[in-house]
Amino acid sequence: MNGEKETKITETKKEQKKKVLLYYNAYSGSGVFKNNLDHIVERIQNAGYQTIPVRTAKGVVIDEVLSNLDQSEYDRIIVAGGDGTVNLCVNAMIKHDIHLPIGILPAGTANDFAYYFELPSDIDYQLDIALGDKTTKVDVGEVNGRNFVNVAAMGALIDVSQKTDPNLKNAIGVLAYYLKAVTEIPQLHAIPVKLTTPDAVHFEDIYFMVVMNGESAGGFRKLSPQSSMNDGKLDVIAFRKMPIMELGPLLFEVVNGRHPNNKNVLYFQTEELLIESTEDISTDIDGERGEPLPLKFKVINERLDVFVSERDWHYDD
Repeated sequence: MNGEKETKITETKKEQKKKVLLYYNAYSGSGVFKNNLDHIVERIQNAGYQTIPVRTAKGVVIDEVLSNLDQSEYDRIIVAGGDGTVNLCVNAMIKHDIHLPIGILPAGTANDFAYYFELPSDIDYQLDIALGDKTTKVDVGEVNGRNFVNVAAMGALIDVSQKTDPNLKNAIGVLAYYLKAVTEIPQLHAIPVKLTTPDAVHFEDIYFMVVMNGESAGGFRKLSPQSSMNDGKLDVIAFRKMPIMELGPLLFEVVNGRHPNNKNVLYFQTEELLIESTEDISTDIDGERGEPLPLKFKVINERLDVFVSERDWHYDD
């Protein structure tokens, strides 16, 4: 009897949640999202929800909206955009203690966060997932008080991302990063870093390093092949100073996900990390300009609920 009563109460609460917050970036990737906006709103309405659209504006608008949000009126948040858009939304959610589940409509250049969940390219299939019922728990990384869902990166190659023409990125996607990277190789400069974890201290000269929550970044699908987004750990991959002639073979290993055991790579997992250096290092958080050193990392275990496909999928709750 009590079970039946609890079920009815749950169903009543679900019926009362009639709003979906649609947070979107109209210019992510090629801007194709704009052509589907009306269809997306139609699908949300047909699912029985009222659509509350919020357009990106450097994170200011979403921060203000979530600061005054009555969570009891909403069923979920749907984020349409790339990793940077997801990052802005998640940072605002954590800042204002919002615990609504989120659906992702990947519309950016690389969409690495969405790639981890094997989200499809078809907009209707994406909406089936975002408007579905199956969610999974996901960790969130934190660096210097700022959150990230996929990756924090630092080193010489970060300048590649920050120098790449946005119009070129929109036109040819991740290939733009590779083309720009080739032009930067002769200027590579190794940077001394001190990496401190609860278990060890590493002194390294590195060209580049990433602190991963997800598996891929910048279009490299197997950059962190051993990552899991709900293990309570961050995966750290540092590319050591090496002869330039060894960069080519290492890049091939990175593409195929075999680099963690390479002699020129330092790989480990940790719950906490402090990165220090005597030099300035360019940093990047989920595709956006990052924080200055020193960098202090930690993990917020299973902070998000993300909608995933009802079909067979590699990720287990």
